[in-house]
Amino acid sequence: MLPNLIGSQWRVPADGAGALPVYNPATGEVIEQVPLSGARDVDAAVQAAGHAYAAWSRTAVMERVRLMFRFKAVLEEHVEDLAAIITRHHGKTLEESRGEVRRGIEVVDFACGAPTLLQGRTLRDVSGGVDQDLYRYPVGVCAGIPPFNFPVMIPLWMFPLAVVAGNTFVLKPSERTPLGGQRLAELFLEAGFPEGVLNVVHGAREAVDALLTHPGVAAISFVGSAPVARHVYETAAASGKRVQALGGAKNHIVVMPDADPEVTVPAILNSAFGNAGERCLAGSVAVAVGQAADRLLDPLQAAAAKLVVGPGDQAGVQVGPLIRADHRDKVAGYVDKGVAEGAELVVDGRGEMSRPGFFLGPTILDRVTPDMAVGHEEIFGPVLSVSRAPSLDEAIAQANRMALGNMATIFTQSGRSAREFREQVEAGMTGINVPIAQPFAFFPFSGWKGSFYGDLHVHGTDGIEFYTRKKVVVTRW
Repeated sequence: MLPNLIGSQWRVPADGAGALPVYNPATGEVIEQVPLSGARDVDAAVQAAGHAYAAWSRTAVMERVRLMFRFKAVLEEHVEDLAAIITRHHGKTLEESRGEVRRGIEVVDFACGAPTLLQGRTLRDVSGGVDQDLYRYPVGVCAGIPPFNFPVMIPLWMFPLAVVAGNTFVLKPSERTPLGGQRLAELFLEAGFPEGVLNVVHGAREAVDALLTHPGVAAISFVGSAPVARHVYETAAASGKRVQALGGAKNHIVVMPDADPEVTVPAILNSAFGNAGERCLAGSVAVAVGQAADRLLDPLQAAAAKLVVGPGDQAGVQVGPLIRADHRDKVAGYVDKGVAEGAELVVDGRGEMSRPGFFLGPTILDRVTPDMAVGHEEIFGPVLSVSRAPSLDEAIAQANRMALGNMATIFTQSGRSAREFREQVEAGMTGINVPIAQPFAFFPFSGWKGSFYGDLHVHGTDGIEFYTRKKVVVTRW
C-alpha cells in the first residue's frame, strides 16, 4: 500500500479507512493499493506544511530557485521513468506520456524565473516626500488536487510555482493514478528540498473535503470534472480560501469549407482521440460549415478506422485504454444514446471492448445536434461528434450554447473567418489551424464559463498572482 509523505517521513495512514485498487488499464491487473486517508492524515500533512512554512517562507528566493533548478535536472534525468509510470497506471501511449512529462517540466522551467516573476514595483514621491512600494509574500500552506488523466503534468502545474514563491504544499494525487504524484515527491526530496515543503496525502472524497475546510490551508488548486470543480470552489471559498478550480469541457472544432483536409483530418484525429479522449482539451464536436462535410467526413472516417488501439507501451499503438471498466462502459453508453437520439454511427469502436483491459476504439457519430446528449455533455472518451452548420455564425452560436467554455478551434485559410471566430467564440483557449490550443507554461490555462471557477488561472503569471499576496508599504522619511 502506498504511504503518505508527512514532512520527511513516509507513513501508513492513521485513519485506516481502507484502500482502493490501482489498475493497469491495459490488462485490468491490480498493480497497487492506494489508501483512503481521512481528516487526521490531512491534518498531519497540513501541520507538517505549516511547521515548514515558518522557515521556508523566509528562505532567500535565490536559494529556492537553486533547489528548483536542481529539481528540474532530476526530472530531466527521469523522463523515461516518469513516462513509464504514467503509461502503466493511466494507459496512454508512451509517446503521449513523454509529452505529458515535458509539458510539466515546462512549468518548472517557468518557476525557475522566480527572481523576476516575484518582483514587486515601486514609485518614489507618490506624494511630497512619500514613497510607495509593493512586495509579494507567500500565502501560506497550499493544497493541490489533480485529476487522474495527467498524473505528472498537472501536479507540476501546481506545487513548483507554489513552493518557489515561498509557500509549502499538500498534494492529494488522484486515487485512480497516484503513482505519478508519489514519484514526483520522491524526486522532490532527492533534489534537496527541506522536509515539509511538499507533503502527500492519498485518498478520495474524505481527504478532499478535509483539505477544503482545514483552517490551516490558505489556497486550493483543483482540476477535474465541472460538478466537482463547482463543489471545490463553493466549499473552499466558503472557508475563506483562495481557489482555482478547473472543470470539464465540451470543445468544438469548426471546419470551414476552405480548410485543407490534409491538415484538418490529422488534427481532428489528434484532438479527439489523443489520450483516448480523456483530456479537457479534447476536440469533442467537429462542426462542418457549409460544404466542408463533403470533403471532411470520408477521409476522417477512413483515418479513424485505421488508428491502432492497444496497450500504450507497445510500439505503433495510437490509442490506449480508458481508465476503468465503469468509465469505458459509461462512454459506450453515450454511443448507444447518440444512436438512439438519431445520430449516424460511422465509426464504431465498441468492438475493442471484448479484449482484456478497458478498451474502447475511436468512434465517430455524424449528424449530431446540440440537443443530443453527445452534442452537449462531456463524454471524456474517444468519441467524436460531427455536426453541421450552414454558416460560421451558426457554428459559433452552436459552440457558445455549451455551458462549458474551455477550448474552441477553427480550421480555415480565411483571416477574416479566423478573426471573427477569435472575437466571438466563448472559450478561454482558442485555436486557429491547431488541433489543441494548449497554452505554454508562461501563459494561463484560461478556461471560461463552467470550465473554470475562480479569478486566477493555473500557471503563467496568473499562477504567480495566485500563490502570492501583495503588501503595499507607504514610507515618509
